[in-house]
Amino acid sequence: MSKSKDSAKSTREKAAAARAEQQASEKRRERTVRIIGAIGVVVVVALIIGLAVVVPRMSGGGDNGGTALPSPDPSLPVPSGVYGPDAEIPYGAPYGTAPDTAPQLALWEDFQCPACGSLEEINGEGIQSLAADGKVRLVYRPTAFLDKNLGGTSSAQAIAAWGCAIDQGKLIEYHNTMYANQPAEGEGYTTDMLVGFAEQSGISGVPLEQFNDCLTEGRYLGWAVNSTQAFYDAGISGTPAGFLNGTQIENTVLADQAALEKAVTEAAG
Repeated sequence: MSKSKDSAKSTREKAAAARAEQQASEKRRERTVRIIGAIGVVVVVALIIGLAVVVPRMSGGGDNGGTALPSPDPSLPVPSGVYGPDAEIPYGAPYGTAPDTAPQLALWEDFQCPACGSLEEINGEGIQSLAADGKVRLVYRPTAFLDKNLGGTSSAQAIAAWGCAIDQGKLIEYHNTMYANQPAEGEGYTTDMLVGFAEQSGISGVPLEQFNDCLTEGRYLGWAVNSTQAFYDAGISGTPAGFLNGTQIENTVLADQAALEKAVTEAAG
């Protein structure tokens, strides 16, 4: 065989080897992408399903650190439109236009809870649309159980601030703004953040002054404490936790609009 033929064969072999290596590298890259994607899905689902936490029982106000909280007391005030202690859903904040005959969706949340933040990001708009369209009676049930786990009173302060915003007619706006700006778990909401959320929610002028006064005096810390006590009394293990006509539904259903609409339709029937 001539040298030119040997050289041509060597070139073809090198080219084939290079193509084989490139294909193998591409397969490795695709496999890595699939693995990373699968891990991402597992993480998101885990967050939606709920936090892996042990919820301690509440005794009185507890030692939360930071701002002193009142002890549970049914006589303490609740925001405008929020259910009182003797209601079917005590201390719940109703939202939407649904008639009394519509199915009821009660949703326990802690504003510091990453899983609640994930649910809000994935299908918060869908849940609220069912309420706004009158298909379900949505009742938000706030809890500050993470204050016990993380220390401090950030969740209670966030609930109290939300109550001040509810008084100004900004229930859903303030609720959504807090989740859109949720700090990392354990960092908590600062007073400046809570005031800023009011402005972002459209509260200004005299209503903003009233909001600030409400927040400064801690008017609805009692609501936060009472609702959290109701959370413990109900034996709820974590958040988010949704109950459709009193029966708990999976968080994966809450996160899937089609599945949630189906569940609501069946409950209505």
